[in-house]
Amino acid sequence: MSGTAHRLTGGREPSELSAALGTFRTAFVGLGLMTAMINVLYLTGSFYMLEVYDRVIPSRSVPTLISLTALAFGMYLFQGLLDLLRNRVLVRIGASLDATLSDRVYQTIVRMPLRARPAGDGLQPLRDLDQVRSFLSSPGPTAFFDLPWIPLYVGICFLFHPWIGIAALVGALLLVAMTFVTEVKTREPARITVGHAQRRNGLADASRRNTEVLQSMGMAGRFGALWGAANASYMDSQQRTADVAGGLGAISKVMRMALQSGVLGIGAYLVIQQQATAGIIIASSILTSRALAPVEMAIANWKGFVGTRQSWRRLSDLLAALPRGREPMALPAPAAQLSVEGISATPPGVQRFVVSDVSLELKAGHGLGIVGPSASGKSSLARVLVGVWAPLRGKIRLDGAALDQWDPDALGRHVGYLPQDVELFAGSVAENIARFDPDPRPEAIIAAGRAAGVHELILRLPEGYETQIGEGGSQLSAGQRQRIALARALYLDPFLVVLDEPNSNLDGEGEQALTGAILGIRGRGGIVVVVAHRPSALAGVDLMLVMSEGRAQAFGPKDEILSKITRTATTTPGGAAPLRVVREVQEQAS
Repeated sequence: MSGTAHRLTGGREPSELSAALGTFRTAFVGLGLMTAMINVLYLTGSFYMLEVYDRVIPSRSVPTLISLTALAFGMYLFQGLLDLLRNRVLVRIGASLDATLSDRVYQTIVRMPLRARPAGDGLQPLRDLDQVRSFLSSPGPTAFFDLPWIPLYVGICFLFHPWIGIAALVGALLLVAMTFVTEVKTREPARITVGHAQRRNGLADASRRNTEVLQSMGMAGRFGALWGAANASYMDSQQRTADVAGGLGAISKVMRMALQSGVLGIGAYLVIQQQATAGIIIASSILTSRALAPVEMAIANWKGFVGTRQSWRRLSDLLAALPRGREPMALPAPAAQLSVEGISATPPGVQRFVVSDVSLELKAGHGLGIVGPSASGKSSLARVLVGVWAPLRGKIRLDGAALDQWDPDALGRHVGYLPQDVELFAGSVAENIARFDPDPRPEAIIAAGRAAGVHELILRLPEGYETQIGEGGSQLSAGQRQRIALARALYLDPFLVVLDEPNSNLDGEGEQALTGAILGIRGRGGIVVVVAHRPSALAGVDLMLVMSEGRAQAFGPKDEILSKITRTATTTPGGAAPLRVVREVQEQAS
């Protein structure tokens, strides 16, 4: 592992990110060798001036001057080529690291909301990867490669004269001390700045997503004030960090210039005392400047280094918390049953159970309707059934295989899900129905559209199945989005289809199509689960589950459960509302 990676990790055990950077070990070794040659070539200017003042001028030899100048320019050219090559290697290391980890980081961004509530807009891991890549492609790392060569320049200064060496050593120590002060002074402000940035970006994203609510109810000004306060805090924190880093950088620059002039003064004194030559004055000044340049560059890039180190740690912690999923053995397509074995679940980042000890079993061809009051756990159970949330206790099984035994992508082929909050993606209607399959079958897309009863509706769109629907399906009405999302859930005839409030935006025609889709799933031997508030969604099911406070209160044939609810409603004070729901369900079923 390179020294740069070690500094970024803070000396901790190698993480997945460190291992990825470690694959470029050979490139870092090459960078080290190039740095060695570059730093040796940096001596060209000092020794050229030394020879000019101590050899050429006293001898007045033009051929010697021409030879030394040609040699110096040749070495400068070689140094420039090596420096260019070193910078390009660093840029390509950053790009290769991004290529290695970008897909992994994307997967964590997608998976993170299922494990915990992400801060801000949830895109911080992507910005962290960009920060690491940008720093690796910047001049910052070259300073760390050059730092170990400071003793070489200081040692040569000692060879010129002990006083010159002492001056260079004291200057180097002072600048190193400034580096540590910069580290201490910028660490906490930089961390606070990131927190303010996340809050600011989160408010901006929430405002963008809810612009209709903000504008229609006069909340835009209030949210604008909240965002303005968050932005002011972010700018204030960023300014403090920049002031500290910039101020210390300015002090280090002044110290370096003062030290360079001091070395010139010491050299002049030594010449007067006949303890050094005129060439040593110039050469020692150049060497001292070169000895302190890496420290000054490190201080100038310290803000970026601190930000990169924080990004590195956040990324490392995130990748450790969301390790790569194993690749389980392929399983046969489910075709017989869904078993729910005493599952209990909580939302991501919440310690309160919203589903508790639910058990049931469905066979091929069954249709289950889940009913219950608000916050009874219906939608939460739906998320667990399709594997969006992992149960803390119990198992969900398809033909005996638990969901965690499936590869997520392979499982998705056998599951259809219509969430309560429908979200489509920018693209065509066909792409959304085909779940953005890179090689979809047109007949399968049309079959899904017909199964959802939306084929004719799609044909009436401006370009039919090729109609572009915009980000989030913004070009469609809420009912159109819901019906197309139903077709997406039915694409390729999945065995298990879970529909959460599938008729919340549907008209009479849409509800008839929904009932036909439910009966179609059952008719082909699939299993359909319908979460419903509006009774019309339950017309096509034959089983019913009643939820309350996260627990199953009743489960069985629909008619039997409806009769039980009817008896309970008629004998319980305030039971008119449940009784009305029962009557509506019975009317729809008839």
